[in-house]
Amino acid sequence: MKNKWKMLALWLVTILMMAEGVFTVRANEDTHQTESLQLEAPSALLMEPVTGQVLYEKNKDEVRSPASITKIMTLILIFDELEAGRLSMDEQVTTSSYAKSMGGSQVFLEEGEVQSVETLIKCIVIASGNDASVVMAERIAGSEAAFVKKMNQRAKELGMNHTHFEDCCGLTESENHYTTAYDVALMSRELILKYPKILEYSSIWMEDITHITAKGSSQFTLTNTNKLVRSFDGCQGLKTGSTSIAKYCVSAVAQKDELQLISVVMGAPDYKVRFADAGKMLHYGFNCYHIYRYEKHNHLKVPVKGTLLKVAECRMQRDFAFLLKKEDADADITAKVKWNKLQEAPVKKNASAGKMEFYLGKEKIGEVPIVYQKTILRSTYLEYLLYLIKAF
Repeated sequence: MKNKWKMLALWLVTILMMAEGVFTVRANEDTHQTESLQLEAPSALLMEPVTGQVLYEKNKDEVRSPASITKIMTLILIFDELEAGRLSMDEQVTTSSYAKSMGGSQVFLEEGEVQSVETLIKCIVIASGNDASVVMAERIAGSEAAFVKKMNQRAKELGMNHTHFEDCCGLTESENHYTTAYDVALMSRELILKYPKILEYSSIWMEDITHITAKGSSQFTLTNTNKLVRSFDGCQGLKTGSTSIAKYCVSAVAQKDELQLISVVMGAPDYKVRFADAGKMLHYGFNCYHIYRYEKHNHLKVPVKGTLLKVAECRMQRDFAFLLKKEDADADITAKVKWNKLQEAPVKKNASAGKMEFYLGKEKIGEVPIVYQKTILRSTYLEYLLYLIKAF
């Protein structure tokens, strides 16, 4: 009998050791994959934008000069104005003498030169035009200084807690112009999720614009400063930056299948390292992760008391996304509707009706609010009476 118990104990220990070994191998594999990145840049971060999950980071909160990736915030404010209807893509904007005077990367706009908002956006995101950035800043806020105040306010709203801007293009060498890899990822995320059209422009490799000035008409070729657009399959561009203080920076966006990633590199010693490090992180993300997506459900119905309609149309407030390791890509994720207990008119449009809960096995991994699609008023006695007469 004693021998039987000894054999059973030995068998259990063996099973536990095997299980521990499997766990250790998997943990070591994950650690090895991140360690094998061997990035040269002092600060870097890889983010999945829909969930906001950070997949890799190196000194993500280290304050550094951002150079021209500053323009990501400038682009956010431009698209804010477009969405609000205070600006249109075909509006013609005039270049001031101050905007013309910008040094660094520029598209050589002349004082008095007129370009469309869409052309100026291309000049900013493709060729990193400092002059074009100031033209748009002056158009939106009246002056670059007033525009920078808006930039800092928007950064605060996004939770960019280690960021402060001094200009709209990143040309400044001021120590008060700074951000972090994590904050850059936050503003990149805001731009591409809220205004995905920017990726149509940031992925352009080359495009000609026309200068029409008192000197005549001339062509100028915009060439993308983000070389990953051509060298990395799936790259959708976004923004680069470099100054003597900032060194070489990039916030690159790429997508493969359903998975989109933001790769931020700051302070790289040269442009080759900048793109190599960004590419390494993107390869790591695409090789190791898979995203589960549940598209927003717009045709949910719930019984409602106190109205002749009897049911209300509801919708999920947003899509649901969950990041999985590649080896868990076939995991069983289920969705369950949980309605609020009391469903009685009147109900207001966008008010809470319940929630859609998501489970990985038995573990709850997230939820999305369910809201009413329209306002439903309580039916009156007269309406009920007319309904009964009609039915009779």
